[in-house]
Amino acid sequence: MNVSLEPSAHAAPERRQPGTAAAPVVERFAYDNLIVRNFGIATIIWGIVGMLVGVIAATQLFAPAANLGNQYTTFGRIRPLHTNAVIFAFVGNAIFMGVYYSLQRLCKARMFSDLLSKIHFWGWQLIIVSAALTLPLGITTSKEYAELEWPIDIAITLMWVVFGINMFGTIIKRRERHLYVAIWFYIATFITVAVLHLTNSMEMPVNFLKSYSLYAGVQDALVQWWYGHNAVAFFLTTPYLGMMYYFLPKMANRPVYSYKLSILHFWALIFIYIWAGPHHLLYSSLPDWAQSLGVVFSIMLIAPSWGGMINGLLTLRGAWDKVREDAILKFMVVGLTGYGMATFEGPMLSLKNVNAIAHFTDWVVAHVHVGALAWNGFLTFAMLYWLIPRMYHTPLFSKKLVNVHFWIGTLGILFYAVPMYISGFTQGMMWKDFTDEGVLKYPSFLETTLQILPMHMMRAAGGVLYLTGTIIMAYNLFKTMAAGSLTANEAAEAPALEKAYTPTGHDAYWHRWFERKPIPLLVGSLVVILIGSLIELVPTFMVESNVPTISTVQPYTALEVEGRDLYIKEGCVSCHSQLVRPFRSETERYGEYAKAGEFVYDHPFLWGSKRTGPDLLREGGKYPDSWHYHHMREPASMSPGSIMPAYPWLLEQSLSYARTGDKLEALKAVGVPYDNIQIANAQADAEAQAQKIAANLAKEGIKVAPDKEIVALIAYLQRLGTDIKKLETAQK
Repeated sequence: MNVSLEPSAHAAPERRQPGTAAAPVVERFAYDNLIVRNFGIATIIWGIVGMLVGVIAATQLFAPAANLGNQYTTFGRIRPLHTNAVIFAFVGNAIFMGVYYSLQRLCKARMFSDLLSKIHFWGWQLIIVSAALTLPLGITTSKEYAELEWPIDIAITLMWVVFGINMFGTIIKRRERHLYVAIWFYIATFITVAVLHLTNSMEMPVNFLKSYSLYAGVQDALVQWWYGHNAVAFFLTTPYLGMMYYFLPKMANRPVYSYKLSILHFWALIFIYIWAGPHHLLYSSLPDWAQSLGVVFSIMLIAPSWGGMINGLLTLRGAWDKVREDAILKFMVVGLTGYGMATFEGPMLSLKNVNAIAHFTDWVVAHVHVGALAWNGFLTFAMLYWLIPRMYHTPLFSKKLVNVHFWIGTLGILFYAVPMYISGFTQGMMWKDFTDEGVLKYPSFLETTLQILPMHMMRAAGGVLYLTGTIIMAYNLFKTMAAGSLTANEAAEAPALEKAYTPTGHDAYWHRWFERKPIPLLVGSLVVILIGSLIELVPTFMVESNVPTISTVQPYTALEVEGRDLYIKEGCVSCHSQLVRPFRSETERYGEYAKAGEFVYDHPFLWGSKRTGPDLLREGGKYPDSWHYHHMREPASMSPGSIMPAYPWLLEQSLSYARTGDKLEALKAVGVPYDNIQIANAQADAEAQAQKIAANLAKEGIKVAPDKEIVALIAYLQRLGTDIKKLETAQK
């Protein structure tokens, strides 16, 4: 523990007057800088990896050959690798770096356990490596930002518990009675991420590498975007707000502008944020009341979000001259500005008329990256530049390179975001454009895709600039480390915290009670975030009328289940939606709009969040089997100019049906009405249907064995949206 005791030098016993209280005992201890340094290095390395993968993925959107014809590097498989690497590896390690540094100083205590710190660090890196191995292999749940399979989910849970014990152990043994505002945000982050992760990760395993979501269709979509939106809130926002409240005053040498504003900011933000998830599902099959709640609370969210931004920027009052000179503060200012822009734009995108244009387009990509590149990226860079020299007791290797990084990074954000805004608006308007005669002006989806390719090229250039700046930072920081020497255990001293305490003056203020009580603060945060969660989730699960069933909608056949799993494995959901919204432009282009009852057997839901290619909900029966075969073999042969990559391995790789019965058994366990006969005959049924499809292909001159993966995928694609057509036929 590195703790020693000695009387305070400021109040030696012999100097005390008779009758006065005993002098506080000063304890000597040491801050653990080694764990902070380790998380810092991991932040740098994983940041470069994540951004490099992002550049490769962006390049494939105008040059699909950039996947090198390799199934492990196609856009569908590396896109989740990019998002996971940036969110959980780059940002995740940065969070732990900032928390482990600031928490020790704020609590005037070394971390609770060095062993837990090490377990946390290496366990988290192992999780990242597991993600890097499984996602390119196509081992994925397909749920955005939660793609990792169930064994890794369990590992995440364990590491989060380790982090929580270490954090609360440190808080409880602290030598500072007051819990500074940064710690409130850390506590809210811990409890909310735990609730989100556990709820969204409820899965039924088939085997060690495959599972199905416990939830289906509309419920699954609501849980996913309740999780997805709040992963942005409580993993990418609240811990960074906490770190902003600690590091910005330190960097600027100014106190936080308004303590009362920080109180309002904290409670309002964590209460309102949790409600806003449904704004990702506007015009979907989600019940209207849930969509409306999402919109209302999204608009309200502007107030606390901007409260935090204003509190941060005004902390720099009287120090703007430093901003002109100090590139680290420039990073903080641009980061806060990016946060303000993203948190204003988010509520605007939740307005239904704006969302009608922006959803499924690159507009949302721009919105997300303004937050990620500016808010998370720039604050992380600022913390690294500030921390490393202090822990190594040496000045930065080059301040000029910091300035170069700042300007290259800023240009990178602009080159990325501006073309994506143009691209998104162009897509949205072209999809909805009608001629004077009342027909779609651009009936071919490919026309809209080809129109935005120049913007995608500029986006990739912006990514290259941003990545270049990060590499420059890595060089600068590693040279700084080489020039200095790490103080692994930084000596400190502070009086022990007295157990008996009677609040007086300001400490009698009601919120001061919370600021002295970490467990009530934890419970209070939990209650606040559970209110909105339960009000939105419970009725969607408990009230049957919220998700009406449709009599003609039946479970997928055994072969279609296998085909759906291949669709998930290849990451097709990253580019194609399966949700026709109730707009004239979409029903004209695709067919009947989506009904909630169509998805009751979909574990998981596959509505998608981006349309790089057309919607596939009504794909079934639209083309012959041979069209799909040729389209997967060589997309441009069916769609000249297509930027979809070829999938030749689907034509060559055989599919085993040995576990098909296990899959149906698992789906039955989560509510899909398969009977025992269907489960027992799953392999035989799949083989029989595959034989029919192979025979159909043979009639069109395509010789393919029935056990090839392409056959199962065709079975699934030909089934999409056909059940609703049976209902239309019956009604006629």
